[in-house]
Amino acid sequence: MEMRIRFRLNGVVTEVDIEPHETLLNVLRDKLKVKSVKYGCGIGECGSCTVLLDGDPVVSCLVMAAKVDGSEVATPDYIAQTELGKAIVDSMLEEGAVQCGYCIPGFLVTIYAALARGIRDVDEMRKAMVGNICRCTGYVNIVRAVKKTLKRIGSQTPRNAVERPFR
Repeated sequence: MEMRIRFRLNGVVTEVDIEPHETLLNVLRDKLKVKSVKYGCGIGECGSCTVLLDGDPVVSCLVMAAKVDGSEVATPDYIAQTELGKAIVDSMLEEGAVQCGYCIPGFLVTIYAALARGIRDVDEMRKAMVGNICRCTGYVNIVRAVKKTLKRIGSQTPRNAVERPFR
Protein backbone atom coordinates (compact mmCIF):
# COMPACT_ATOMS: atom_id res chain seq x y z
CA MET A 1 0.00 0.00 0.00
CA GLU A 2 1.68 3.17 -1.21
CA MET A 3 1.77 6.38 0.75
CA ARG A 4 2.90 9.87 -0.24
CA ILE A 5 5.57 11.70 1.72
CA ARG A 6 6.59 15.32 1.45
CA PHE A 7 9.95 16.67 2.56
CA ARG A 8 12.65 19.14 1.60
CA LEU A 9 15.37 17.49 -0.43
CA ASN A 10 18.41 19.73 -0.86
CA GLY A 11 16.23 22.77 -0.21
CA VAL A 12 13.46 21.80 -2.63
CA VAL A 13 10.03 20.60 -1.50
CA THR A 14 9.71 17.06 -2.82
CA GLU A 15 6.77 14.66 -2.88
CA VAL A 16 7.12 10.98 -3.66
CA ASP A 17 5.00 7.86 -3.35
CA ILE A 18 6.64 5.15 -1.27
CA GLU A 19 5.95 1.71 0.07
CA PRO A 20 5.89 1.54 3.90
CA HIS A 21 8.90 -0.83 3.90
CA GLU A 22 11.19 1.37 1.77
CA THR A 23 14.33 2.94 3.16
CA LEU A 24 15.38 6.50 2.55
CA LEU A 25 18.40 5.19 0.64
CA ASN A 26 16.21 3.30 -1.81
CA VAL A 27 13.84 6.22 -2.32
CA LEU A 28 16.72 8.64 -2.91
CA ARG A 29 18.58 6.40 -5.35
CA ASP A 30 15.78 4.54 -7.12
CA LYS A 31 12.86 6.95 -7.13
CA LEU A 32 14.54 10.35 -6.96
CA LYS A 33 17.73 9.37 -8.86
CA VAL A 34 20.11 10.88 -6.29
CA LYS A 35 23.25 8.89 -7.07
CA SER A 36 25.62 10.71 -4.71
CA VAL A 37 24.15 8.65 -1.88
CA LYS A 38 25.93 5.31 -2.19
CA TYR A 39 24.69 1.83 -1.35
CA GLY A 40 27.46 0.13 0.59
CA CYS A 41 26.64 -2.48 3.19
CA GLY A 42 22.89 -2.01 3.66
CA ILE A 43 23.21 -2.58 7.42
CA GLY A 44 24.42 0.80 8.68
CA GLU A 45 28.06 -0.18 9.12
CA CYS A 46 29.98 1.57 6.32
CA GLY A 47 28.61 5.13 6.23
CA SER A 48 28.63 5.49 2.44
CA CYS A 49 24.89 6.26 2.41
CA THR A 50 25.13 9.07 4.99
CA VAL A 51 22.87 12.10 4.52
CA LEU A 52 21.78 14.92 6.79
CA LEU A 53 18.30 14.45 8.23
CA ASP A 54 17.15 17.66 9.90
CA GLY A 55 20.81 18.62 10.20
CA ASP A 56 22.04 15.38 11.74
CA PRO A 57 24.08 12.74 9.88
CA VAL A 58 22.22 9.44 9.48
CA VAL A 59 22.85 6.29 7.48
CA SER A 60 19.99 6.35 5.02
CA CYS A 61 19.95 2.56 4.62
CA LEU A 62 18.51 2.31 8.16
CA VAL A 63 16.03 5.19 7.97
CA MET A 64 12.53 4.27 6.88
CA ALA A 65 11.45 6.68 4.15
CA ALA A 66 8.14 7.34 5.91
CA LYS A 67 10.12 8.90 8.78
CA VAL A 68 11.32 11.79 6.59
CA ASP A 69 7.80 13.09 5.94
CA GLY A 70 7.95 16.76 6.91
CA SER A 71 11.72 16.68 7.38
CA GLU A 72 14.75 18.14 5.65
CA VAL A 73 17.28 15.96 3.85
CA ALA A 74 20.63 17.14 2.49
CA THR A 75 22.68 14.86 0.25
CA PRO A 76 26.41 14.94 -0.59
CA ASP A 77 25.86 16.70 -3.92
CA TYR A 78 24.03 19.54 -2.16
CA ILE A 79 26.59 19.79 0.63
CA ALA A 80 29.48 19.85 -1.88
CA GLN A 81 28.05 23.08 -3.32
CA THR A 82 28.16 24.97 -0.02
CA GLU A 83 31.14 27.08 1.00
CA LEU A 84 32.11 24.61 3.72
CA GLY A 85 31.47 21.62 1.46
CA LYS A 86 33.75 23.07 -1.21
CA ALA A 87 36.50 23.57 1.37
CA ILE A 88 36.20 19.92 2.43
CA VAL A 89 36.16 18.62 -1.16
CA ASP A 90 39.13 20.77 -2.17
CA SER A 91 41.11 19.54 0.85
CA MET A 92 40.24 15.91 0.09
CA LEU A 93 41.39 16.26 -3.51
CA GLU A 94 44.59 18.09 -2.57
CA GLU A 95 45.50 15.53 0.09
CA GLY A 96 44.79 12.47 -2.07
CA ALA A 97 41.96 11.34 0.18
CA VAL A 98 39.89 10.26 -2.82
CA GLN A 99 40.94 6.92 -4.25
CA CYS A 100 38.05 4.71 -5.32
CA GLY A 101 35.72 7.46 -4.10
CA TYR A 102 32.97 5.20 -2.84
CA CYS A 103 33.21 6.28 0.80
CA ILE A 104 33.85 9.96 0.09
CA PRO A 105 30.19 11.12 -0.05
CA GLY A 106 29.59 9.72 3.44
CA PHE A 107 32.79 11.26 4.78
CA LEU A 108 31.84 14.60 3.21
CA VAL A 109 28.47 14.63 4.98
CA THR A 110 29.92 13.49 8.30
CA ILE A 111 32.80 15.99 8.26
CA TYR A 112 30.46 18.78 7.16
CA ALA A 113 28.04 18.06 10.01
CA ALA A 114 30.83 17.98 12.59
CA LEU A 115 32.36 21.24 11.36
CA ALA A 116 28.95 22.90 11.16
CA ARG A 117 28.41 21.96 14.82
CA GLY A 118 31.66 23.72 15.66
CA ILE A 119 34.00 20.78 16.13
CA ARG A 120 37.54 22.02 15.49
CA ASP A 121 39.64 19.39 17.30
CA VAL A 122 41.17 16.64 15.13
CA ASP A 123 40.57 13.95 17.77
CA GLU A 124 36.91 14.98 18.01
CA MET A 125 36.71 14.84 14.21
CA ARG A 126 38.11 11.31 14.27
CA LYS A 127 35.36 10.36 16.73
CA ALA A 128 32.74 11.95 14.48
CA MET A 129 34.00 9.88 11.52
CA VAL A 130 33.86 6.53 13.35
CA GLY A 131 30.80 5.36 11.37
CA ASN A 132 32.55 5.79 8.00
CA ILE A 133 34.68 3.02 6.55
CA CYS A 134 37.36 3.51 3.88
CA ARG A 135 39.10 0.45 2.53
CA CYS A 136 41.54 2.29 0.25
CA THR A 137 43.31 5.12 2.07
CA GLY A 138 43.89 3.84 5.58
CA TYR A 139 42.37 7.15 6.74
CA VAL A 140 45.72 8.98 6.79
CA ASN A 141 44.88 11.18 3.80
CA ILE A 142 41.34 11.73 5.02
CA VAL A 143 42.64 12.98 8.38
CA ARG A 144 45.14 15.19 6.51
CA ALA A 145 42.23 16.60 4.50
CA VAL A 146 40.34 17.34 7.71
CA LYS A 147 43.40 19.14 9.10
CA LYS A 148 43.72 21.15 5.89
CA THR A 149 40.02 22.03 6.00
CA LEU A 150 40.41 23.19 9.61
CA LYS A 151 43.28 25.45 8.54
CA ARG A 152 41.20 26.77 5.64
CA ILE A 153 38.21 27.70 7.72
CA GLY A 154 39.98 28.58 10.96
CA SER A 155 37.77 28.94 14.01
CA GLN A 156 34.89 30.39 12.04
CA THR A 157 32.00 28.46 10.57
CA PRO A 158 31.49 29.68 6.99
CA ARG A 159 28.38 31.79 6.41
CA ASN A 160 26.25 29.13 4.76
CA ALA A 161 27.32 26.19 6.93
CA VAL A 162 24.84 25.81 9.72
CA GLU A 163 23.80 22.88 11.82
CA ARG A 164 20.43 22.80 10.11
CA PRO A 165 21.16 23.84 6.51
CA PHE A 166 17.60 24.81 5.60
CA ARG A 167 16.59 26.85 8.62
